[in-house]
Amino acid sequence: MRAWRVHEHGAPADVLVLEDGLAEPVPGPGQVRVAVEACALNFADSLLCDGTYQEHPPLPFTPGLEVCGRVEAAGEGAGALLGARVVALTSLPHGGLATHALAAEHDVFAIPEALGAAEAAALPVAYQTGWFALHHRARLRPGETVLVHAGAGGVGSAAIELAVAAGARVVATAGGPEKVARCRALGAHVAVDYRAEDFVAAVREFTDGRGADVIYDSVGGDTFDRSRRCIAWEGRLLVIGFAGGRPADAPTNHVLVKNYSVVGVHWGGYRTRDPELVQRCHAELVALWEQGRIHPLVSAERPLADAADALAALTGRSTTGKVVLRP
Repeated sequence: MRAWRVHEHGAPADVLVLEDGLAEPVPGPGQVRVAVEACALNFADSLLCDGTYQEHPPLPFTPGLEVCGRVEAAGEGAGALLGARVVALTSLPHGGLATHALAAEHDVFAIPEALGAAEAAALPVAYQTGWFALHHRARLRPGETVLVHAGAGGVGSAAIELAVAAGARVVATAGGPEKVARCRALGAHVAVDYRAEDFVAAVREFTDGRGADVIYDSVGGDTFDRSRRCIAWEGRLLVIGFAGGRPADAPTNHVLVKNYSVVGVHWGGYRTRDPELVQRCHAELVALWEQGRIHPLVSAERPLADAADALAALTGRSTTGKVVLRP
């Protein structure tokens, strides 16, 4: 087996080591081994490498949180999945930056054979996060206005498509003309270059001063602070993540006066707390794909050997959508 492994924490370029001749991982009870066709990168892979992610797998470990592939071995109780083509959320330390990965049975989702490996690998994290945020937590209604930050990224692009599919009006932010154009192509009604324009003013103009009903914030920090200035009465400000590097503080006096909700979205927590709901979410996402209403945005497919460089490009914000590695 071939895999990228981390033996000590640090910057991905410094600590990722590509190793050959490793033994294939053996699935335990309730686990399966997936022969990896594609692995989609996430910002969390960088955090795993430097030891600042919420999960701390034992060293050495292989990053890579989401894969597409075929189940080739199963532990006790998971035999029904043998031979199935799936997307899976991996079980660390045996992640997806490898030719083979492990996953718990409840983190494995069957997919149609027609769904390409790269698109499939880009589906679970971004689109399940978006589905839980917009539908389960925000209870998005048709006709509402959604502000999506970092709309050209993997999580943001998924949120744009899901909001449009739900009948919402979408304002998206992105950095630079190329990324702004990508947001419009995804269906955003208004796309704002945050480097050159004020998104607060754009939202107010688009909504005739009312503000955004739902704000999808994966950036945090100053972006969260400024988003509070353009949220509607009874709006929902979704806390998705902190790609900007700083968690924000929510002043409760402002929350009270404008009567909005600050809503946490810890999608990963549902994987063990409510796996049946996660499976329902996946089924609805596959149905949307089959209807042609979502198309996971893959900006690059690269060989597994390029993992360190590809992760540097992702964290450096020089990519759009998802970057996928192929063994």
